[in-house]
Amino acid sequence: MSQPYYLQGSRFTVRMNSVIGWLARHGVSMLGTAELSVRGRKSGKMQRVPVNPHPFEGAQYLVSARGHSQWVRNMRAAGGGELRVGRKVRTFTATEIPDSEKPVILRAYLERWGWEVNQYFQGVTAKSSDAEIVAAAPDHPVFLITTN
Repeated sequence: MSQPYYLQGSRFTVRMNSVIGWLARHGVSMLGTAELSVRGRKSGKMQRVPVNPHPFEGAQYLVSARGHSQWVRNMRAAGGGELRVGRKVRTFTATEIPDSEKPVILRAYLERWGWEVNQYFQGVTAKSSDAEIVAAAPDHPVFLITTN
């Protein structure tokens, strides 16, 4: 069995993520970004990473553009976390969405955030066919988040 898809960030993108996360932590959201905090499944410590919470049809989702990343694995173990922009902290629970329900969410996510994340979707864009988006769905975990 092959390893789940995960595209690790370059030094540049890791550095940019730390800057964007710092900005969100200090109240500056760039186009809706927030800092995600989720408890590490091994360390037990809160791990932080910037994310693009995605509103869709009255709900909010977290999509992992890079695939089965560490924050995804931690989210599966923790079942929730926190989203922060400055002093505003929203605690939430997370429910992973099955692959069959992802395509419509992924297409909308790519329409909104494609300029930033298309490079992680291996050629799939908002304009890709339904079949291409269905094929990409297993590589990109999606969580429905419900604030507490």
